[in-house]
Amino acid sequence: MFLTEVRILSELQFSNTHKESYFDGKLHQYVGYLILFLLMVVLTFGLAYPWAITMMLKWKTRHTVIEGKRLQFKGTGIGLFGNYIKWWLLTIVTLGIYLFWLIISVNKWKAKHTVFDQ
Repeated sequence: MFLTEVRILSELQFSNTHKESYFDGKLHQYVGYLILFLLMVVLTFGLAYPWAITMMLKWKTRHTVIEGKRLQFKGTGIGLFGNYIKWWLLTIVTLGIYLFWLIISVNKWKAKHTVFDQ
């Protein structure tokens, strides 16, 4: 009985320790996306910023694996655009004080739209 329990526990422990976390993005991909990001933002005078951000987040999560599970970002540019306007209005109305909360709000939005790929 005791030996069976030890064997089961060691098998469970072994199976849980071999899940890897890694990032498999390549430099040339990142540079390409960064150039596209900059072009989107500059050519639209910042209006396409939410779409550019979601493009970069999708690339980053698509190449991130946590404990053997690949991440996926499900946010959209239009979904971020509404928040983008709201957050900047709050920043202007509060004379910049909202910037402290803006960082937290952006990270909450990112986390809300990041899931494990199926």
